Amino acid sequence: MGGKNKQRTKGNLRPSNSGRAAELLAKEQGTVPGFIGFGTSQSDLGYVPAIQGAEEIDSLVDSDFRMVLRKLSKKDVTTKLKAMQEFGTMCTERDTEIVKGVLPYWPRIFCKISLDHDRRVREATQQAFEKLILKVKKHLAPYLKSLMGYWLMAQCDTYTPAASAAKDAFEAAFPPSKQPEAIAFCKDEITSVLQDHLIKETPDTLSDPQTVPEEEREAKFYRVVTCSLLALKKLLCLLPDNELDSLEEKFKSLLSQNKFWKYGKHSIPQIRSAYFELVSALCQRIPQLMKEEASKVSPSVLLSIDDSDPIVCPALWEAVLYTLTTIEDCWLHVNAKKSVFPKLSAVVREGGRGLATVIYPYLLPFISKLPQTITDPKLDFFKNFLTSVVAGLSTERIKTSFSECSAVISAFFECLRFIMQQNLGEEEIEEMLVNDQLIPFIDAVLKDARLQDGQLFNHLAETLSSWEAKADVEKDDKKAHSLDKVLLNFWERLSEICVEKINEPEADVKSVSGVSNLLQVLQKPKSSLKSNKKKVGKVRFADELPESNKENEKCVSSEGENSESSELMTEPSLTHNCSELISPLRKKPLEDLVCKLAMMSFNYVNEQKSEQHLRFLSTLLSSFSSTQVFKMLLGDEKQSTVKAKPLEIARLTQKNPAVQFLYQKLIGWLNEDPRKDAGFLVDILYSALRCCDNNMERKYILDDLIEGDLKWNSILQVIEKACSSSDKHALVTPWLKGEILGEKLTALADHLCSKDLESSGSSESYFSERWALLSLVLSQHVKNDYLIEEVYVERIIVKLHETLSKGKELSEAENNDLSVSFICDVAYNYFSSAKGCLLMPSSEDLLLTLFQLCAQSKEKTHLPDFLVCKLKNTWLSGVNLLIHQTGNTYKQSTFLRLSALWLKNQVQSSSLDIKSLQVLLSAVDDLLNALLESEDTNLLGVYIGSVMPSNSEWEKMRQSLPMQWLHRPLLEGRLSLNYECFKTDFKEQDTKKLPSHLCTSALLSKMVLVALKKEIVLENNELEKIIAELLYSLQWYEELDNPPVFLTGFCEMLQKMNITYDNLCGLGNTSGLLQLLFNRSMENGTLWSLIIAKLILSRSVSSDEVKRHYRRKEGFFPLTEGNMHTIQSLCPFLSKEDKKEFIAQCIPPLLAWTKEDLCSTNGGFGHLAIFNSCLQTRSIDDGELLHGILKILISWKKDHEDVFLFSCNLSEVSPEILGVNIEIIRFLSLFLKYCSSPLAESEWDFIMCSMLAWLETTNENQALYSVPLVQLFACVSCDLACELSAFFDSATPDTIGNLPVNLISEWKDFFSQGIHSLLLPLLVTATESEDKSETSFQNAMLKPMCETLTYIPKDQLLSQKLPSRLVAGQKTNLPEYLQTLLNTLAPLLLNRARPVQIAVYHMLYKLMPELPQYDQDNLKSYGDEEEEPALSPPAVLMSLLSTQEDLLENVLGCIPVGQIVTIKPLSEDFCYVLGYLLTWKLILTFFKAASSQLRALYSMYLRKTKSLNKLLYHLFRLMPENPTYAETAVELSNKDPKTFFTEELQLSIRETSTLPYHIPHLACSVYHMTLKDLPAMVRLWWNSSEKRVFNIVDRFTSKYVSNVLSFQEISSVQTSTQLFNGMTVKARATTREVMATYTIEDIVIELIIQLPSNYPLGSITVESGKRVGVAVQQWRNWMLQLSTYLTHQNGSIMEGLALWKNNVDKRFEGVEDCMICFSVIHGFNYSLPKKACRTCKKKFHSACLYKWFTSSNKSTCPLCRETFF
Repeated sequence: MGGKNKQRTKGNLRPSNSGRAAELLAKEQGTVPGFIGFGTSQSDLGYVPAIQGAEEIDSLVDSDFRMVLRKLSKKDVTTKLKAMQEFGTMCTERDTEIVKGVLPYWPRIFCKISLDHDRRVREATQQAFEKLILKVKKHLAPYLKSLMGYWLMAQCDTYTPAASAAKDAFEAAFPPSKQPEAIAFCKDEITSVLQDHLIKETPDTLSDPQTVPEEEREAKFYRVVTCSLLALKKLLCLLPDNELDSLEEKFKSLLSQNKFWKYGKHSIPQIRSAYFELVSALCQRIPQLMKEEASKVSPSVLLSIDDSDPIVCPALWEAVLYTLTTIEDCWLHVNAKKSVFPKLSAVVREGGRGLATVIYPYLLPFISKLPQTITDPKLDFFKNFLTSVVAGLSTERIKTSFSECSAVISAFFECLRFIMQQNLGEEEIEEMLVNDQLIPFIDAVLKDARLQDGQLFNHLAETLSSWEAKADVEKDDKKAHSLDKVLLNFWERLSEICVEKINEPEADVKSVSGVSNLLQVLQKPKSSLKSNKKKVGKVRFADELPESNKENEKCVSSEGENSESSELMTEPSLTHNCSELISPLRKKPLEDLVCKLAMMSFNYVNEQKSEQHLRFLSTLLSSFSSTQVFKMLLGDEKQSTVKAKPLEIARLTQKNPAVQFLYQKLIGWLNEDPRKDAGFLVDILYSALRCCDNNMERKYILDDLIEGDLKWNSILQVIEKACSSSDKHALVTPWLKGEILGEKLTALADHLCSKDLESSGSSESYFSERWALLSLVLSQHVKNDYLIEEVYVERIIVKLHETLSKGKELSEAENNDLSVSFICDVAYNYFSSAKGCLLMPSSEDLLLTLFQLCAQSKEKTHLPDFLVCKLKNTWLSGVNLLIHQTGNTYKQSTFLRLSALWLKNQVQSSSLDIKSLQVLLSAVDDLLNALLESEDTNLLGVYIGSVMPSNSEWEKMRQSLPMQWLHRPLLEGRLSLNYECFKTDFKEQDTKKLPSHLCTSALLSKMVLVALKKEIVLENNELEKIIAELLYSLQWYEELDNPPVFLTGFCEMLQKMNITYDNLCGLGNTSGLLQLLFNRSMENGTLWSLIIAKLILSRSVSSDEVKRHYRRKEGFFPLTEGNMHTIQSLCPFLSKEDKKEFIAQCIPPLLAWTKEDLCSTNGGFGHLAIFNSCLQTRSIDDGELLHGILKILISWKKDHEDVFLFSCNLSEVSPEILGVNIEIIRFLSLFLKYCSSPLAESEWDFIMCSMLAWLETTNENQALYSVPLVQLFACVSCDLACELSAFFDSATPDTIGNLPVNLISEWKDFFSQGIHSLLLPLLVTATESEDKSETSFQNAMLKPMCETLTYIPKDQLLSQKLPSRLVAGQKTNLPEYLQTLLNTLAPLLLNRARPVQIAVYHMLYKLMPELPQYDQDNLKSYGDEEEEPALSPPAVLMSLLSTQEDLLENVLGCIPVGQIVTIKPLSEDFCYVLGYLLTWKLILTFFKAASSQLRALYSMYLRKTKSLNKLLYHLFRLMPENPTYAETAVELSNKDPKTFFTEELQLSIRETSTLPYHIPHLACSVYHMTLKDLPAMVRLWWNSSEKRVFNIVDRFTSKYVSNVLSFQEISSVQTSTQLFNGMTVKARATTREVMATYTIEDIVIELIIQLPSNYPLGSITVESGKRVGVAVQQWRNWMLQLSTYLTHQNGSIMEGLALWKNNVDKRFEGVEDCMICFSVIHGFNYSLPKKACRTCKKKFHSACLYKWFTSSNKSTCPLCRETFF
């Protein structure tokens, strides 16, 4: 029916029923029914009077509030929760008056909802109530009585957040002082509500049984009961005393109810807990009432004593104590012995059942409250009670929990002392307490180590102290006498159990340690239970020996006090013989016990070598070191054992039993088999030393011992112990500072270092102990002083340094690592710990060596990684120490001075490779970052300054940079030179070492980068100088043609380390940098000039900034090399006006020079060079000016013809003359390029004749190409030839009209012929050189030369006379001269130089169409063999192809088809792939030029060799996935983007920017040609390829190639000029259809050829149009034939149609079909049926018969089955 969320019917404006009913009632009766809600009980329904009249309620309660109140009565929890939150918000936001209107309705809602089952609702209710209170304040008063009962319950809510919210609301309503008053005001109502809840309510009355589940009803009921009990307690506690009487009646009635007392046994722990809390409160507040109810209270509380619920227990025990206190006769109502005590005993025996910390503290008050009558007989009662307590200790839970264990032990001793105190004088009880309780208790604890943590010994000591104190105070009292007896008995029994524990050969470790701990604690005069640490500290040093003289006493104490401040002190040491503080009652028995135990242990040690007893003895002696103990240990032994000792020692031995024991026993034990941990023996040594009279005696003894008696590991332990406690240190200070120990340690260092470097024969632990000793004496400080004398520290460090320095020079040796590792550890500890100590010179040397080891690469130091890491940490800790010293660190520190010097030498020595430089930079980075932490802010600046080379050093490093960088700027015409400066070159052996300039600039840039990050300003322009040098290094690298790998690595390293120009400039102020660069450029030119150009190019500097530096053009003249280079570099960025000014300065000087001046920089050479630079940027459009200069050059030729290097030998020529020639040739090339006005005939003659003459010079001086200027001369000569060729090649009829009359014919007949007859042989010889790379300077002239050769006309190429080159056995139909040309040029496609490959391709491309005709002439010899005929394309190309296929197999063979390979431009692979693709382009061009018949033969050959298949696989590795042009990817708005298939490939030699696209574009071009010219073969390959390749090819071809090819095919049909007799052909581009109509006589045949979408891969469908006069069978045959031709022949549609027409014509001419292929003309080799069967006279094609015979393995006629002859 009607769902909840349904929309009301339109127009139905009436609300739902309940709302309407209320409205009707109001209308009829004029009243609104009152709110009926829960009151104090079910019977009194808490009727809140309703306000009469609907109008009034509307006026009083705001509509929003009305809405919210309605929501609050809903059942849904979320609705209620949201409504309550909304109610709270509205209370805060609305006016007080509006909120007050809600008050009459609030009590009913609050009383109901504050008991809600959902705790979130309860919490929200209390929060909202608080907001309501804050708004209405005292207006709440009238409603308090109805609210207060529930409000108190809410404050006792079991959900804490709800309870605390209720308390907050209560505190908001009443300040603490007013709360009792408020409670008193409502006390009757509160009591009624709570009593009702406790007595009358049930789960079913509180909640509606029909709607609320049983579980929820019970939970609510239990919560309400708990809250009511707690609220009653709260009421009792808050009510003032005078108000209590008035409530007595009410409480009486409550207590009279049995239901109330049953709550003590309720199953819910929360209710029980609340009940016991209430009982406690009743006992406290209304004791009289409780006494009356004693018969109910006592059993209810006392019989619950074994309740072990953690919630109930604290409240229960509190109630127990209150009951015992309040109700004196409580024991009358319960049977103590039968019911209470057994329950208590059970709980205690079980260790409190996990509640020991709660229960046990109540035990003492409990037994103290027991009346005598109950405890009789006392002896049994207390015995059982204490036995139960002790039994509780043995439970597992108590043992594992420290706090529980402590609680039990504490309770035991409290009760024991109480019982003893109560029963002094009763011997039985006294004995029982000591013998049956205390001693067994101690025994039990000694056996179990886990219990010893529970402070038992301290409690025992405290108990004894209290008894001793009492016995002392009440001297002659009977009590004192009893206590004396008790103590005596205790010591006897304790002695017995201690002796029993120790008197076993295999004594239990735990017991022994327990006994020693016990004795130590008992010996302390004060218990450490309550006294804090400071108290213990006060008794750290007691007077040592009772018999010692006063002087020594003072000495020891004062030392002790001094060393208290030492940083080494750990725990306060034990007191020694605190006889003054220990009670005489304890002193004697304790000493006797100690002596007894010591003697017993000693005997075990002597007889059985028991280590356990020896350890025990050590502990005893540490705590009780007195001469009498030692004396007793020595017994009657004679003192003869100490022989050959110095007099002083002998005297001491006589005098002091402790010393005698030391020599006779202890040394022996120490030197026995080395124990892992003999520290306890060293403790005995200290105990013996304590018994000496003064420190000098101790020094004698120790000096004597280390001379021979003590081993190193013992000495290490002696010193370690001294470091770990101040009193031990005080005993041995003079010995530590003494020279005997110092000398011994120095000798040890010497021994270790030399030993380690020679061999590592001994074990590692042998060394590590000794190294640890060195480390300890160097690194431990007491009060900022070394442990040993400083002289010896210095000597040890010198020794370590010497060892490291030696190690640095040693070759790789594994034993070296160990010593370096140990030295690192020692040095690290030394540096880390030397806080206030200044570094000594020797330690700075050590620091330098450590730094050097870290700053060199592993190849040099041979150190493993872990050691390098250790070394780094060590030297960093040293530097840290260094920089935190005060004063001018740099001047004082030898380390900083020497390390700067060493760094400077390292980078200037040219001995670093990349790895070494990286390691060095990383170490320097660490060093500088450490220096940054210094307080001396100038330190870093000073340090960088000291590494910075001087100007002359920089100059020297720049000079030593190899000069190959000049090649590129010279070739590109950016700089001009007229002298030889190529002296330095990369030497072969230095292929890995970086030039010093690069290392130095990298190091300083790195240092500056660190400094700049911390905003440290460098002095005297160091920053600018360093950046300038860095730019110089980078520019040098950039100009190199083919930089070696290690230099590329260097630049990558700089990038990774962020050492870049941008970073340095971004961080520092480099305003003077450009001026500095400009000055250097004007001074030296060369690279400095190129740096400025580079900065402008990379937009780091704007042209305007540069402009400031060249305002005056005159400043550049007279020309020097620097000025000239600066102008040349700036040329591309100058404005036209600026260039004109420079040109104006250059023109006049060009007019009048002598011969010498022509060649000088400030003469013709320099000015012409500047003119060329300006012209190169196309900024001179003044034709007259150019002609003028050309005339000047012609006049120079007249005056100084010998300056012009025409047809001469260059070996004698000076570089100056070469230089000026190069500039002249350059000018002529640029002139041809940019001059548009016509030239006179004489000028043409000058240019062309000069060009040819210069070319002849080039040709004659091939031997000198290694000289850079000659190479450059050759380049510019070929350039000029190339410009002329291009000029004439691109001449149009219009431009020819402007030229002199015979110029073109002269060019063709003479000059062009001359150029090519010189250059073609030159190409052949040039390509035979060793260095094949295109980018090498030696091959620079290949580019212009090859570009010139691409212009060679076909007839000139054919007429070239090259040395004959023929290959034996080569099948060929070509004439000899043509074969020679092919054999000479084709192999050059394998050349490593790209220009050569492209030039050769262009030349051969012109030849290809000429070649097929020679095969055509010889075609008859191939026709009728029995096998499938095949004919090879030119053999030289095919053999070249097979070589290339092998090379490509290596490059691409392993890559799956369809995965695109990117070939790096100009790499070796690039040249292989380029050559391969160009070869194929030539083969396909050749193929295209051949006739149909030849094509069939060639394709058969290609199919046999499988070359085409290989090509196709390679193409699908080389063609890009998306072959669109880079620039058109953006302009996809046009419908057909340009792709590599639509655009023709321009193979340019000069243009290198498109190089990355060369191979992909070329691959696409080859694929396009293959599909176009060999479609059938590609189709065959495609159909036979595997599925994955099949799909890739199909997808790619359909997407990018098919459309282009279909369009071309259809266009070629439309534009075809081929006319067929009797056949018309039409094409429709849109539907990709070709229609052919064939008519002969009355027959009309119409065919429709449909191209597939993946043309040419898919099969072409042939459909029939009109057909008149042809039989169906014949018709089908012809359709099948055409389909076959189009599918299987490698040609166009027109060729297929022509073939088919031919076939049909022949049929009509009467030629019969071949009965094998049912076709007249053979579909593949186009032959007619010629082979006739002698029997049946039918004719067949030779190829068909051959196939028939081979496949059937018979030689019978297919028709008549007779043998075929």
